[in-house]
Amino acid sequence: MEILWFIPTHGDGHYLGSSVGGRSTEYSYLKQIAQAADRLGYTGVLLPTGRSCEDPWITASALSNETRYLKFLVAVRPGLMQPTVAARMTSTLDRISEGRLLINVVAGGDPVELAGDGLFVSHDERYEVTEEFLTIWRSLLSGENVNFEGKHLKVKDSNLLFPSEQAPHPPLYFGGSSPAGQQVAVKHTDVYLTWGEPPAQVKEKIDVVKAKAEKEGRKMKFGIRLHVIVRETEEEAWAAANRLIRHLDEETIAKAQSALSRQDSIGQKRMMQLHNGDKSKLEISPNLWAGIGLIRGGAGTALVGSPESVAQRIKEYQEVGIESFIFSGYPHLEEAYKFAELVFPLVDFHGNRPSFSNRKNLVGEAVANTHFPEKDKAVNVR
Repeated sequence: MEILWFIPTHGDGHYLGSSVGGRSTEYSYLKQIAQAADRLGYTGVLLPTGRSCEDPWITASALSNETRYLKFLVAVRPGLMQPTVAARMTSTLDRISEGRLLINVVAGGDPVELAGDGLFVSHDERYEVTEEFLTIWRSLLSGENVNFEGKHLKVKDSNLLFPSEQAPHPPLYFGGSSPAGQQVAVKHTDVYLTWGEPPAQVKEKIDVVKAKAEKEGRKMKFGIRLHVIVRETEEEAWAAANRLIRHLDEETIAKAQSALSRQDSIGQKRMMQLHNGDKSKLEISPNLWAGIGLIRGGAGTALVGSPESVAQRIKEYQEVGIESFIFSGYPHLEEAYKFAELVFPLVDFHGNRPSFSNRKNLVGEAVANTHFPEKDKAVNVR
């Protein structure tokens, strides 16, 4: 089991769809989140990609120097990046971070945004580009001299001088709900990701991808991308969920849904169908809440509840085959602590840091030095 957190390079805050309580993407704040995740023992962090985000590669390279154990799940963008350049970037960051790089393959889903980046291809053509891209990228990182001519990409006598730290390359994560996307996933990638649908739907998707992977002679791991709102009681958690969307009105929701509907991503359409823009029917499965998807693209659901409830839902996803969990919460700094402190002990997750069992680990405030024998009362505890 691995648990990753999220670096909000597109901004953060206390409320969705509002500047009230908002936080900018200052590097010092992103560093706080990364160092908190590192200290708390998260396996790694996901850095989003797109025109509304700070560049994930530059951000990850900076944050890798601020952390010790944290891994960084960073996007390669077939069609927007040449596979040869992406391979060099991969090997460099993997070596600089001492093997802490994970790769998120993102084909894109918004034709308007892709056109703004100069990419004019259909939905299925994007996955043709992705398949050719990964063929070249994987071959280079495996140390091969590559000559390749496909429908979309061509390289001649290409090679990679400096290898990556991880052999043959950092693990590849990939999310795509369409048949074209799934076929690329089973041929090239290591971890197939889904957004947070109810467990039964996730199981159906996993079963389909497993069957396709078997035909390719491969085995896949599976992961899920979710938000989380956990509090000491169910009532507190649901109150926090409702506060998160307190500034959303019907006009704001309608504008967001209209913008999201232009996407040709099958995964995005599945997310939207979970709530259909209806603010009154958001608990779509026990403790699974679709309120975030009212205005946010991509992952639109959150696990909401007490530590015990959230842990139980995580175990249900594990039972259908999920091994990697990528969580986030608003604001990301505070919620990283809440989730780790309340849920980690209940899901048998021991974190990504070495154990410091020889250290005396005091927690909380030592009121009136009650933790110490009489003779030690003068000790200054910090």
